[in-house]
Amino acid sequence: MNYEHILIRYGELSLKGKNRKLFIQRLHENVKEKLRDVPNARIKQSRDRMFILLNGTNPDIIIEKCKDIFGIQSFSLAIKVENEEEKIKQAALFALSEAKNVKTFKVTVKRINKNYPIDSQAMNQVLGKHLLINTEDITVDVHHPDIEVHVEIRNEATYITSEKILGAGGLPVGTSGKSLLLMSGGIDSPVAGYLTMKRGVELEVIHFHSPPYTSERAKQKVIDLTQRLTSFGHQIRVHIVPFTALQQKIYREIPHGYSMTVMRRMMLRISEAVASKQGILSLTTGENLGQVASQTMESMHAINAVTNLPIIRPLITMDKAEIIRIAQQIETYDISIRPFEDCCTVFVPTAPKTRPKLEKVIQHEGFTDLTEDLETTIANIETIEIHPSSATADEFSELL
Repeated sequence: MNYEHILIRYGELSLKGKNRKLFIQRLHENVKEKLRDVPNARIKQSRDRMFILLNGTNPDIIIEKCKDIFGIQSFSLAIKVENEEEKIKQAALFALSEAKNVKTFKVTVKRINKNYPIDSQAMNQVLGKHLLINTEDITVDVHHPDIEVHVEIRNEATYITSEKILGAGGLPVGTSGKSLLLMSGGIDSPVAGYLTMKRGVELEVIHFHSPPYTSERAKQKVIDLTQRLTSFGHQIRVHIVPFTALQQKIYREIPHGYSMTVMRRMMLRISEAVASKQGILSLTTGENLGQVASQTMESMHAINAVTNLPIIRPLITMDKAEIIRIAQQIETYDISIRPFEDCCTVFVPTAPKTRPKLEKVIQHEGFTDLTEDLETTIANIETIEIHPSSATADEFSELL
């Protein structure tokens, strides 16, 4: 007897009512895409569960892939047997005996197939007795067991699991539209992208590149961060904005106290133009309230006023330690701390306005015509498509 299946539990998808089928179908597509390089694996879905048939594949390979798929609450290695009492007993004993360092156990039976002749409570007792008789030095603990043997008696078969592995949670990527992530290359923005994807949102990325003040390595850092984010979803387009000329003009012609505010307003105007072209309905940023001068309430009000698109800010109330913990968990932190500056750290005014007034910002912009510079910048944006693969990001240098 062997574990030949992985049983996937949906979690939040169970609450989606009439749209549930669409969410499950998207999860099925995402799992299939994630397992595209595991040719022997087969996926089967039902209303409240999904099953992966291993067909001889090393389960550890699939387990690692499933951990990064949004929409999965938890999953387990499973044994599939016919709905016969003796076979269920054998499988439950196998599941218990395969577990390591177990002194106590609990049996939980879920009888989905109401035609099965023994109800859940009685089946708990049948299996518990069988396991006690056929094991040594193991006792029942219904409150804090070392292992819980789960038995799901379904219409087509019975599935027995023991260890429950936590999934990524959230909603399947692709069920909540698309957002354009402003990616600087620091710690915050990739975490913001990850959390936005967790709510089912597909991403495209925009990065503002200011050579020679920012290096090709800073640009590569953003590509590498995007490559990591593809592990949680699909391929991601990266729009590289040549920002040098526009940034220089802002620095020359806008009073220094307001130059940062105007620069970020221009970033949003360019991002809105890209979003409109791509059919994207929102922007996502790694902003965190009070972290830097541009992230005060007054600054965000003055900057936001330039666009009508909603701006998603998943990190707005987090402290830095929380953000760093997530960055380390999703393996973006070591990439983010590479010592290559982004455009937000060049031309920084010595005394930026932390409480800029919108009317003053508009007044300063009125004295400097940035329209032609914006149009030129937008016309020269380069787009790269990053695919979820083991290839290095250097291979994705060809423009679309």
